[in-house]
Amino acid sequence: MLHSIARRSAASTVFLAALIGAAGAFAAFPEKPVRMVVPFAPGGGTDLIARTLGTEMSKDLGQPVIVENKPGAGTMIGTDNVAKSAPDGYSVVVASFAHATNPALQPKLPYGSNQAFAPVMLIGRGPNVLVVRNESPYKTVADVLAAAQAQPDKLTYASQGAGTSAHLAGELFANQAKVKLTHVPYRGAGPALTDLMGGQVDMMFATAAAVSPFIGNGNGKLRALGVTTAEPSAAFKGVPTIASSVPGYRVESWYGLYVPAGTPAAVIDRLNAAARKAARAPDFVRKLEHEGLVINAGPPAELEAYVQTEERRWAQIVKESNIKPD
Repeated sequence: MLHSIARRSAASTVFLAALIGAAGAFAAFPEKPVRMVVPFAPGGGTDLIARTLGTEMSKDLGQPVIVENKPGAGTMIGTDNVAKSAPDGYSVVVASFAHATNPALQPKLPYGSNQAFAPVMLIGRGPNVLVVRNESPYKTVADVLAAAQAQPDKLTYASQGAGTSAHLAGELFANQAKVKLTHVPYRGAGPALTDLMGGQVDMMFATAAAVSPFIGNGNGKLRALGVTTAEPSAAFKGVPTIASSVPGYRVESWYGLYVPAGTPAAVIDRLNAAARKAARAPDFVRKLEHEGLVINAGPPAELEAYVQTEERRWAQIVKESNIKPD
């Protein structure tokens, strides 16, 4: 009997020590740099948000947050890279619009499904903006519609990749306005905007974060014709909604942080706390709120609920509009 009690006591001591050790390991997170993957080329809105947020998060985490750009395949290359990383909190992906639309657009995702990820935080939401270069003959959404009706498929619009907000915003515009446009995908907003300003493409339904530096402020490189949200954006005063010309039109961009499924809850909570603090830091707010981004910065469940709603909405739109990936 005494030997049995002693064995149980020893086992309990080992189990308790293991729990304490695990808790200590989680409490020490992070003990090395955190990798933040952006599934686009440098220079776009997602890249700007990641670098600004990462700089602020590193202050709270006490470790560098290193941004890695892994563009291609409509965000799936970078997203898949994180899905197949160790679930230890050291690999984070900055997800955006395509994360919610790819399940409806792609017959087979390399990571299986969005169940391969665990949510960390919804950073914020904002409009896309229909822009043309300043020298463009199109000065209103009505001008674009008239040109598209007169010459189907001649007008081209750029995007940061198939399945992204700029792509689906253009597809929805064409379907609801009953016009034909030609989509030209790129590996990120940076190269897409370069070609737009260079005259290689006619327009872009770009994210607000990507184009706001080129609208106004004396730059005059781009002209904003309309915002994609149902209501006008305070960040783009005087710019009408596209819905005022195409009734019922609505597209919203968003940005969120995910880690691989199976990441310990304590680690996710630590990342969420650092991200929430970073998203409310004066420098982050100053750089991004004036670009139309409405900051959320809530618990992980907020991102989960929002993206599930977006997935359902876009699955229906993709089916009804017969939208295909390029």
